[in-house]
Amino acid sequence: MQGWLYEEGSLGVFLLVTVILGGGAAALAGRAVATTWRPWWQVGAYMLILGGAVRFIHYALFNGTLLSLYYYVVDTAVCLAFGYLGFRIARVRQMVSQYRWINSHDGPLRWRRTAP
Repeated sequence: MQGWLYEEGSLGVFLLVTVILGGGAAALAGRAVATTWRPWWQVGAYMLILGGAVRFIHYALFNGTLLSLYYYVVDTAVCLAFGYLGFRIARVRQMVSQYRWINSHDGPLRWRRTAP
């Protein structure tokens, strides 16, 4: 599997930089977009930038390839997944706490209308 998902010598580098650092930053950015009531598609725009930053960290710290479209897409896809997850969790929390007379929790990623 080495070389297919990550290019570095170990899976640990991929997990540390892309999943933990990039995913954590993406979840926080998605939460920030949701708490300022911006639309969901702005998360995608910010994750394109964050994917480049994650690729630069691979390059600067671990001698990875900077200009690799494939690995940029992998890093950006991980950031998109974590970003949209953070956005959705924050939006559910907003809708339930600010509109509690209309909405109630229906799991961590959903809300539902309450019966009148």
